[in-house]
Amino acid sequence: MSGLRDVARAIDAARRGWPLVIQGAARALSLLPVESADSGRLAEFLAGGAADLLLSAERAATLKLGNQREAAGGGAVRIAHAPWLDLDAAVALADPARDLATPLKGPYRAIAPGAEDAAGAAIKLARLAGLLPAFFVRDGTTPDAPAPGAAAVAAYDSPGRLVIASRARLPVAQAEQAEIVAFRSADEAVEHVALVIGAPNGAPPLVRLHSECLTGDVFGSLKCDCGPQLDAALARIAAQGWGVLLYLRQEGRGIGLVNKLRAYALQDQGFDTVDANVRLGFAIDARDFGVAARMLELLGQRRIRLLTNNPAKVAGLSAAGITVEERVAHAMAPNPHNHGYLATKRDRTGHML
Repeated sequence: MSGLRDVARAIDAARRGWPLVIQGAARALSLLPVESADSGRLAEFLAGGAADLLLSAERAATLKLGNQREAAGGGAVRIAHAPWLDLDAAVALADPARDLATPLKGPYRAIAPGAEDAAGAAIKLARLAGLLPAFFVRDGTTPDAPAPGAAAVAAYDSPGRLVIASRARLPVAQAEQAEIVAFRSADEAVEHVALVIGAPNGAPPLVRLHSECLTGDVFGSLKCDCGPQLDAALARIAAQGWGVLLYLRQEGRGIGLVNKLRAYALQDQGFDTVDANVRLGFAIDARDFGVAARMLELLGQRRIRLLTNNPAKVAGLSAAGITVEERVAHAMAPNPHNHGYLATKRDRTGHML
């Protein structure tokens, strides 16, 4: 438990631009997040010794940094210290919004992270904090900085400690007989919800996994199909008379709202949704469908019919012990703004549209 509290403190420190430490099995790494740091904090950090730069392997590959394949370990690449690697240069390397405006300087020398488990945990912690995956890094510890273990970071958002926190009747436009159920973990502040429509009747419920999309669900964005998918799913479940919509707080396929908007800006430059995520330094899809499996278990539903076009959802639930007895197609008509997005989902992420 104390290790998980240390992770929460480290996430808070990262958002504030404060130093943090991740304890690997063999050694520790001291880290300062590039995005939230300022020149004063960087100067204080460098007082402990010269610092390298840590980037995700995806971001390093995008930048075509020499030797990144051999240097990668734990999903990270370490760029050796150079006199010109100051805060501005680090931000230019970390933020793809600067790619077209800031030519790469160098040469840069990519080296192995050293503490691969700690380096990989650092990249994950950046995603948990909603930051770009880039840190100034040096070996050893920093006094008074939060210092979680790499294993604690890896386990931080594990769904195993998710519990039902509250539930209440909630009539909605598509179904007056509905109940909302809130789930949360003692370790993580994120709260997921389920909308249970109708009552169990002995048949596997029709289930929809819907990842939060503020832009689509609330503002009616035409760049994606999330809003129409949500409305159509509720209508289809209501028509069946019994089912569950799981609303997962995994905005932007798990990279968070701010980074999702950065991906949108990259899409406006001509990159598709897959390339935009990778260019930011993240996985194509960072969601954990084990969370949905845990929610279904807590609701007492281990056999379901799944309303989806995404085979990764079927695989993720099946791996977590949920039996998907049928995949029910759930395709929306394209519009002029999202036809490329839908084609990318079909052609590059295996969606069956």
